[in-house]
Amino acid sequence: MRRYSGNACYSLLAILAYRLERKSSDAQNQVIPDTLWEQAAAEVQSRERGDGERDGGEALSERSVFLMGSKAGGKTSILLRCLDRDEPSKPTLALEYTFGRRARGHNTPKDIAHLWELGGGTSLSDLVQIPITPVSIRSFSVILILDLSKPNALWATMEKLLQAAQTQLQKISSQMQQAEKSKPGAKHGTSVRSATRVLPKDYPDRELISAFPVPLLIIGSKYDIFQEFDSDKKKVVSKTLRFIAHYYAASLIFTSIKSESLMSKTKSFFSHLAFGLEKGKSVSTDSSKPLIIPAGADSFSQIGSPPTTDVDITSLHAKNPKDLWKKVYERVFPQQSTGEQRELKDPAKDPQYSEPQIDAMRVQKDQELEQYKRNANKSWKGLDLET
Repeated sequence: MRRYSGNACYSLLAILAYRLERKSSDAQNQVIPDTLWEQAAAEVQSRERGDGERDGGEALSERSVFLMGSKAGGKTSILLRCLDRDEPSKPTLALEYTFGRRARGHNTPKDIAHLWELGGGTSLSDLVQIPITPVSIRSFSVILILDLSKPNALWATMEKLLQAAQTQLQKISSQMQQAEKSKPGAKHGTSVRSATRVLPKDYPDRELISAFPVPLLIIGSKYDIFQEFDSDKKKVVSKTLRFIAHYYAASLIFTSIKSESLMSKTKSFFSHLAFGLEKGKSVSTDSSKPLIIPAGADSFSQIGSPPTTDVDITSLHAKNPKDLWKKVYERVFPQQSTGEQRELKDPAKDPQYSEPQIDAMRVQKDQELEQYKRNANKSWKGLDLET
């Protein structure tokens, strides 16, 4: 019996939902598998053969979007608003999956966006390996949501999550290259090109940046709180995120779920990644206003040098421009210790997932276990063992 990955099955449920709707109208002329599992298995086999088409020969449009970022930074709320879902947001438990659908026109099949959301901030970064697979990487993008109201955790969060995602993306890309080389008679380069991001030749500072392997959108959340910060501190955060976004060839936008205007622009960026729609032409680089910068609309010359007046940049001994910006940023906003993050590796200790009745019972059982261990230890010590 052939086995299929859990990730493939999750991603197929959305496809099967609309396929069943479309097939019901002409079911009399088609032979439909008896069970949902059989249809899922058939879809996986179709993908592996490279069919990539809907019924009737229409091009199949599927995209995967992975959301990660600051703990309690508003990821779920932003996602729900972008999907026009009027429902209360709940804390994300580890890694959660949902999907979005959008019709290209009247009476046309709907495109699908597979949406993965990572909870827990940086504490569960190992879970990036679940949504990033050889199947999803062909149309994959990442949204990094950073809490602007907590600048002292911003750089560490950004650095760890992007590194985890980039490592997994490079690992999968390498596996695809090896698999392609091992296939006799295969069309060399097809799979690798579809999984590798290539920037236009006229992209600003193309030779100086390190483009993220897949399209990347950086969202600065809670702008309504951030806008009350001191102007000098806002300038440091804004210019630093402009540098990071341009360095990774990413788009950047500041938003707040309390602002309809900003959420509308954020939704435009999201829909571009999820459904391939136009992302809008608005551009704002003024640090006194919400930043809105599509990828390729900024440059190092426009960003300038790190904003610092009381620090001699030459004394920081930076290895490269990114390291220099990091050192300057951390002088202004010392980053929080990661000790707490390591401790919260156990979700049972994370207050985000607290359940008073269950937690009280857990404490009682832990106490009973410790008492049992002490009694057992005494019993063994009291035994007169024969020699």
